[in-house]
Amino acid sequence: MLLIKNTHQDYHAHIYFDSSTVEFARQLRDQVKNTFELAVGRFNEKLVGPHMMWSFSITFTSNDFDTLVPWLEQQRNGHSVLVHAVTGDDFKDHTEYAYWLGSPVDINVAIFDS
Repeated sequence: MLLIKNTHQDYHAHIYFDSSTVEFARQLRDQVKNTFELAVGRFNEKLVGPHMMWSFSITFTSNDFDTLVPWLEQQRNGHSVLVHAVTGDDFKDHTEYAYWLGSPVDINVAIFDS
């Protein structure tokens, strides 16, 4: 049972992968694009922003939350997924307003200090 609460209007989900799981991540990204009418970000095989692993993102709203998040939990195949609010406060979004599906991975929140 997921203990993630839908308490904000806008969200991002970041799905993390590495060179050994890149093909699974590609397939999952395609599944998201074919299953949901949501904005799916670039397939980043490099570090981007505060993310310390390769990733791709999904942008969604509170209306999509109750469908997408449980779907991601079922489909992630052991991958870590960061689900966070998008409020305009990047530091809080990636810390206080962040939830994890799977094991948390390091996030470089120091870039938000400026």
